[in-house]
Amino acid sequence: MTRTFLRARRPEHKQQRREAILAAARQLAAASGVRNVSLGAVAEAVGLAKSNVVRYFGTREEIYLVLTAEEYRSWAEAVTGRLRTARDVDDVVAALAETIAERPLFCDLLSHSSVSLEHNVSVEAARIYKRGVVTMIDELGTQVARASHLTESEARELVGAAAVTAGRLYPAANPPRVLAEVYAQEPELARHCPQLLPALHRFLAALAAGLPTLRPPAG
Repeated sequence: MTRTFLRARRPEHKQQRREAILAAARQLAAASGVRNVSLGAVAEAVGLAKSNVVRYFGTREEIYLVLTAEEYRSWAEAVTGRLRTARDVDDVVAALAETIAERPLFCDLLSHSSVSLEHNVSVEAARIYKRGVVTMIDELGTQVARASHLTESEARELVGAAAVTAGRLYPAANPPRVLAEVYAQEPELARHCPQLLPALHRFLAALAAGLPTLRPPAG
């Protein structure tokens, strides 16, 4: 349902407008995929002209970069909860893989972040996004190191790899309609379509096992 807003003048009203824009963009992306949502569609969903939307977010990509940061925070909170009961690196890998795989919108956003969302935003928007993401990865890395045999540097690498790999695997694991039809017709080809969670879990387990072997010799 389209809503029409009056001009927001007070700070709390402007914040409400920002939140409404983000909520509309989130809902549209969850329904049809990030790549299929235009700035015009977001504006229509909140009852605004595009020129009004860009007063709050300079571009469509900036809207989705903010949502990516929100999804990072949600994922970090979920991983933190799981790590409280983690006993070893296997539990850590499961926590990272399972919590990210259960967030399809986050995976979709990650698949677009480096190839499009980071390309059409202001320097300040990019700075805020990167600082926030790096901080979350560092904090999670510290927790992962405490719950495993990995060093903090290795743990940060594992956390970062979880996000990057999920973003790369998600499109392959969720092929477009035409490719899905090909897979349905040719099972031999379908065998090469990865399943997100098993593939991500296997990759992270292999990385977690391999990182300690790359440590420089002691002394």
